[in-house]
Amino acid sequence: MERYVIAVLVANISGVLTRVSSMFTRRGFNIDSLTVGETESGEFSRITITLRGDEAIRHQVVKQLAKLHDIKEVEVLKPQDTVSRELLLIKITNSSATRQDILAAASVYRAKIIDYSLEALCCEITGESAKIEAFIELMKPFGILEMCRTGLVALERGCNCLKTE
Repeated sequence: MERYVIAVLVANISGVLTRVSSMFTRRGFNIDSLTVGETESGEFSRITITLRGDEAIRHQVVKQLAKLHDIKEVEVLKPQDTVSRELLLIKITNSSATRQDILAAASVYRAKIIDYSLEALCCEITGESAKIEAFIELMKPFGILEMCRTGLVALERGCNCLKTE
């Protein structure tokens, strides 16, 4: 199964996200991640959806999304032509025995310590999904207390833009 990143430009109005997520539920498609935010124009929001499947599933998802009310543009982003990032906030058990190892790993991964107490460290890290996954795996032995992860956000490289005509 391949991983697809789909960018969707929608009207920035109430109910659009419900229609999009309901379409996935009705069709039995699973969403790996979903992010939504207002664009440079307050008139539109951009939804970035990642999912796994074959070419037939990708085609069906794009076709069904394009049919929905208030959807302006739908585009499957090509991995080689896309810049993508995720954000992870992760809280790790802090002790004098492990603190230096955690701080060294955070430095290597370019994570920022955004909260510090004698009991816990909270790190912020951004990057590609593989980097986020690797950092999580590295932190597991230290004791992950809590974590929160955004979905993928992605833009095409160069001057290509997802815009309405």
